[in-house]
Amino acid sequence: MPRYIALIDGEAGAHGGVFPEAPGCTAMGVTLDEALRNAGEAIAEWVSDEEAAGRAAPVARPVEAIRADPEVAEAVAEGAVLTVVPLVVDSGRPARVNVSLDAGLLAAIDEAAAARGLTRSAFLGSAAREKIAAG
Repeated sequence: MPRYIALIDGEAGAHGGVFPEAPGCTAMGVTLDEALRNAGEAIAEWVSDEEAAGRAAPVARPVEAIRADPEVAEAVAEGAVLTVVPLVVDSGRPARVNVSLDAGLLAAIDEAAAARGLTRSAFLGSAAREKIAAG
């Protein structure tokens, strides 16, 4: 799974992120955490749009190469932070899997999913996305 580097900056109430390798791809959030969560969605949407337009997604560069970029170095010097954002792009088609879970855990998953109005699959998918995004 490719991982892209985002530059996140801002102040209380307004945070934003950009991707040096993805021109025009931005993520916003009222809080830093919200901007970080939105960064995963932003890069996935940007890559999907690029592929729909017949362009290949850029190869994710190592963090050392990103840090060596003078514009990135300047942004970091001004307070921006670098963060790693995993790329998870939906294929648009479901896939069946067979997993084994403890019966008690499965009951807790079903209860939590029902409380949120989700199916078991939707709940597990969203939990997996959150875990992947958290690194």
